[in-house]
Amino acid sequence: MSTTIGVNADRQTAAAILARLDRLPATRHIWTMVTLLSLGGMFEFYDLFMTGYVVPGLVKAGLLTGVAIGMFSGPALFVASTFFGLFIGTFVFGFVADRYGRRAIFTFSMLFYCAATLVMSFQETGFGVCLWRMIAGIGIGVELVTIDTYVAELVPVHMRGRAFAFNQCVQFCVVPIVAGISYWLVPQTPLGWDGWRWVVAIGAIGALFVWFLRRAIPESPRWLLTHGRLADADRITAQIEAAVRRDLGGAALPEPAAHEVDDLSARGSFSEIWQPPYRTRTIMLMVFQFFQTFGFYGFAAWVPTLIAKQVGINLGASLQYAFIIAIANPFGPLLAMTFADRFERKWQLVGAAICIAVFGGLFSQQSTMPLLILFGVLITLSNNVLSYSFHSYQSELFPTRVRARAVGFTYAFSRISTVFASFIIGFFFANFNGTTGVFGLIGFAMLMVVLSIGIFGPRTSNLVLEKISH
Repeated sequence: MSTTIGVNADRQTAAAILARLDRLPATRHIWTMVTLLSLGGMFEFYDLFMTGYVVPGLVKAGLLTGVAIGMFSGPALFVASTFFGLFIGTFVFGFVADRYGRRAIFTFSMLFYCAATLVMSFQETGFGVCLWRMIAGIGIGVELVTIDTYVAELVPVHMRGRAFAFNQCVQFCVVPIVAGISYWLVPQTPLGWDGWRWVVAIGAIGALFVWFLRRAIPESPRWLLTHGRLADADRITAQIEAAVRRDLGGAALPEPAAHEVDDLSARGSFSEIWQPPYRTRTIMLMVFQFFQTFGFYGFAAWVPTLIAKQVGINLGASLQYAFIIAIANPFGPLLAMTFADRFERKWQLVGAAICIAVFGGLFSQQSTMPLLILFGVLITLSNNVLSYSFHSYQSELFPTRVRARAVGFTYAFSRISTVFASFIIGFFFANFNGTTGVFGLIGFAMLMVVLSIGIFGPRTSNLVLEKISH
């Protein structure tokens, strides 16, 4: 009897804490927490997107010559090492943020991949470069999962979509930065050190900021509640409330509403994501993640080649036009901030996939540079709306106790499909009328995205996480 009373009291306390979190207005303090998490993710995106930019430097140095493992050799092995590391990080180690906490793993994974990246910059053999690239990829994969779960759990329900859109906008700002740094440094040898090594080492600078970020971001109260640390969750929630009141000039906060609460006695396990209602969601995201990479990474990686094929210019010139298209990356999530919390998240995903297919088909029919750039920018904007919306969506579908584990497992399918997407796209490019064949493939992949999310995806917008998980 006393045990039942104690459990009910804990549930009431947890529900009150969650209600206090979700009633908070979107003040400067809330946006500061999102910004700091996003800055941590920006270093991760730098590390991820530099993959393609340092390959010419590695080739020039001869480090990738004669290096092969199985079907992968040279530059393909370097790229595959990155995404195989990401696969291990998400598939094998996605659970660590559920077990050890969002704050601790956010810190550790950043330090881990920064250290591995720094070690990679000193390697003198192609095998050493690829090995440490894979090790860095493991840390990046863990960080990707942790940031998604962290953002979802910290921000109030009414701004969750905008928070993810802003998070992606900040992270994608680094894409033109790493492109510019690589364009400047890779062809040179500053201070007698190969330019590609400088580009890689700069990526490790995130370690200098990690302790500042760690001090300024609290642990997720939701994670604390699932681990029975109600007093810590209450203390952190009170600190956030006090900061929000200061932002409001001492004005009273809105009254908390009744709030759902997860089962505090349950302990998350991998088997739980295969039980109703999560089984359908898990399979849906596996299918979605496998196919979405054909539109996202497929287009981004192949755009210089596609442009060169369409208008008959040399690859060097097409790289310049591809850079112009790449500048559009941060503007997709920025655009999404205007509607992120106004429309149902699953339909934003479906709409973005349809736009990728339509704009891709139009891109494949153009033969003039202005129209190629126009449709290339529209595809990029659509890809990044897709990216923001699925990062938000996947983190909303599971309870806190298995959120990182489920996100990591399903997200891993996009990492492994990316390894093979370039080979499949290359096959279609060579055997099915070039650009038309490529976008036929991407159109089919987007159809799979539309069907999986449109038919099986539950509603999540403006619903508290605990209600979605029920």
